[in-house]
Amino acid sequence: MCRIFGFRSVLFSKVHSSLVSAENALMGQSSRHPDGWGMVYYIADTPHVVKSTVTAESDSLFKHVSGIVTSQTVLAHIRKATHGKLTLLNTHPFQYGRWTFAHNGNIKHFENVKKTLLEEVSKEMRPFCLGETDSEIIFHLILTSINKLVPIHDSHPNLNLVMQGISNAITRICEIVGDLSIKETGIPTENYLTFVISNGPIMIAMNGGMSLYYSTHKKKCPERDTCQSLAPWCEAVAQGEMNVNHLIISSEPLQGENVWFKIAPGELLGVDSQMKLNSHLVTLPFTK
Repeated sequence: MCRIFGFRSVLFSKVHSSLVSAENALMGQSSRHPDGWGMVYYIADTPHVVKSTVTAESDSLFKHVSGIVTSQTVLAHIRKATHGKLTLLNTHPFQYGRWTFAHNGNIKHFENVKKTLLEEVSKEMRPFCLGETDSEIIFHLILTSINKLVPIHDSHPNLNLVMQGISNAITRICEIVGDLSIKETGIPTENYLTFVISNGPIMIAMNGGMSLYYSTHKKKCPERDTCQSLAPWCEAVAQGEMNVNHLIISSEPLQGENVWFKIAPGELLGVDSQMKLNSHLVTLPFTK
């Protein structure tokens, strides 16, 4: 299966360590997930997407982009293909307008349910499903569901409505494809819907069977004596709905000062444009 990294912060920050040099960084994992990589970084709420079908570990472009990107919102993905050839159209993250999406998962018997899933996508978005993957259809199906509750082209939509739209979409997908799996083997004969989605100000992660971890604070911030945005929650556990200075999402915990927690199966967790943290549990059928 694939690997995902998401970053949202009040500060413009570099993510080179998380993508390249840290233990469990995406570049090191790409030897086991060799089927291309993609990255999106937001400038003024506008997504800039860079993709390649080359393995991240051997691609100088991955190291170059990882080294220079400074942004408040970054989403990165390394691919281990289950559906679709190794082409840029099948490489994550996928983009529609200001929204981007990276998926670590699978739809079993995809060819049998592809037409039904595609029919759930709005007629306006359907032509933009350009590739061959289950992930791209899931992305547009989720956006279709969100758009029924809040306009997806709004720059700062209500986080709770976005989460409800995602919840409705995931529930509908499961009605079509069946139960999700939480088998850690991640075999492509099971259903998994783990992903990260963002429009820049908002970032939301979903544990749909494949593990995801998140961090909102450090044991001790190495910039605590110089950072002008230092707040008590930079070094403390986020409690309920509260503002945080950063949210990091990763398929595995990364080394360093960040304190990591596991997102529960069926849990949506994210931040809004004001960096208020919130979570929502989707009642889904899981099989072990």
